[in-house]
Amino acid sequence: MDLADWLVLLAAAGAAGWVDAVVGGGGLIILPTLFLVSPGIAPATALGTNKFAAVAGTTASVVTFARKVPMNWRLLLPAGVIAAGAAAAGAAAVSLIDRDLFIPIVMVVLVAVAVFVTARPSVGVTLATDPPTRRKTILVVLLAAGLIGAYDGLLGPGTGTFLIITFATLLGTEFVRAAAMAKVINCGSNVGALLFFGATGHIMFALGAGMALANVAGAVAGSRMALRRGSEFVRIVLLVVVVVMVTRLGWQQFG
Repeated sequence: MDLADWLVLLAAAGAAGWVDAVVGGGGLIILPTLFLVSPGIAPATALGTNKFAAVAGTTASVVTFARKVPMNWRLLLPAGVIAAGAAAAGAAAVSLIDRDLFIPIVMVVLVAVAVFVTARPSVGVTLATDPPTRRKTILVVLLAAGLIGAYDGLLGPGTGTFLIITFATLLGTEFVRAAAMAKVINCGSNVGALLFFGATGHIMFALGAGMALANVAGAVAGSRMALRRGSEFVRIVLLVVVVVMVTRLGWQQFG
């Protein structure tokens, strides 16, 4: 790759970090750009290099959010570990499953998310008047970590978005706090997938390191903007990202 290719990938990594910090879905920026710039790259290598950058970005997001948003670390840290194991298992299963079967399902789920968030504008913007029980909170967070973590290793697009929507709808958490919780679990799933791809030799470390720095810069900027602008801003960005994700996946599947 020449200098122009590097600049394109670094810009994509920065944009992906910003989007991922706010509502998730940064992989839909980096991965297509990698395939565009380097058409011959193996899919597993693209995924592994993306995870290398994403781990740095999600870690930076966690640190930025944790300074302003109260975190239940006794629950979120075990959830992150569960997500790491589930993502590694999902990454290992990639070759065993027809991923084309999943894309239409993901598209339907994303459309349902957009419709739900549009029809229920209070979701994620205001706290629930009837807070969930401790048992329900633990169950939802751990199940989300396992199921969505496995999805992150297997397919990936929209992992953070699915986590945010899960916490906002099932726990009544407002979007900024849901995003902060999602970043901890997403960081775990990224680490799990990264360990698998690294062990199988599917990471371009030099490129990944440069993209990681850009991803961190974007993630910090996105996290700070989400904290400053509040949940209504996150809600609007979420809807925009969902529309873009559905369009991108639809083009990939049927275009």
